[in-house]
Amino acid sequence: MSDDHYRPGMTHAGLAPTHPVTAVDEYGNPREVSVAGEAPLTLYVDGREIVTLMTLGTRPEALAIGYLRNQRFIEKLEEIRDVSVDWRTESARVTTWNGVEGWDEKLKKRTVTTGCGQGTVFSCTLDSLYQFRLPELPVRQSILYRLLDNIRSHNEVYRRAGAVHACGLCQGADITMFIEDVGRHNAADAIAGSMWLEHLAGDDKIFYTTGRLTSEIVMKVTRMGIPILLSRSGVTHMGLELAQELGITMIARAKGRHFLVYNGADKVIFDAPADKMQTHRQNIS
Repeated sequence: MSDDHYRPGMTHAGLAPTHPVTAVDEYGNPREVSVAGEAPLTLYVDGREIVTLMTLGTRPEALAIGYLRNQRFIEKLEEIRDVSVDWRTESARVTTWNGVEGWDEKLKKRTVTTGCGQGTVFSCTLDSLYQFRLPELPVRQSILYRLLDNIRSHNEVYRRAGAVHACGLCQGADITMFIEDVGRHNAADAIAGSMWLEHLAGDDKIFYTTGRLTSEIVMKVTRMGIPILLSRSGVTHMGLELAQELGITMIARAKGRHFLVYNGADKVIFDAPADKMQTHRQNIS
């Protein structure tokens, strides 16, 4: 099964991202507002329980597939026979064609990370990262500014309810895919799963996230083959060290016309220098 257009059988069990509730404002008046959803989703592979993810639940099938991809539990989409999500049992059940070898070894060691909702990194993910060779992809400052402007119109759930992070798969200034979830690692995994399902390569893409750039996010982006990482938030030291080792261009604190290139400045073409006074005002506002 090497069909370039292969897709496993799948349910389409996405949940509504927000729920209407009544809150009381600072004047004591009731207000109708929206809150972000959050639900546990336990992932099973061939009947074996792997992990429970706390998720918005809008793209649970892609989340399950992307999680297995980014943790290197499954190497090819063609290994998956079907994905079935049932919210009554809060489960995502993945069935493979021929089983997965070495489960005990794969699950033996894991690290619970500081991602929102808590992420998990397994040792097999860390050990295999250095076999990836990411392409060198130059990016223009002017493209970054256009991309940041475009992103403003995509944070729909955040504008309505807050309490979520978002990740985007971008090509130049265009946003190919944008997913919000209660944790940035879930949004990243859902994008990874969607890339597999749509047979999209990462070598000419930029990965955007609203969350901080930790080692976990760097690992996921490397697994997706994406060479540029962009965030409106900050970076961690381990995330930066890993980006340096793997050759990822890391750009953070990106807001308005301000950004900081923490790694890969030689790949950024500074063709649209921002007004220094304007940038200073944005930084202190």
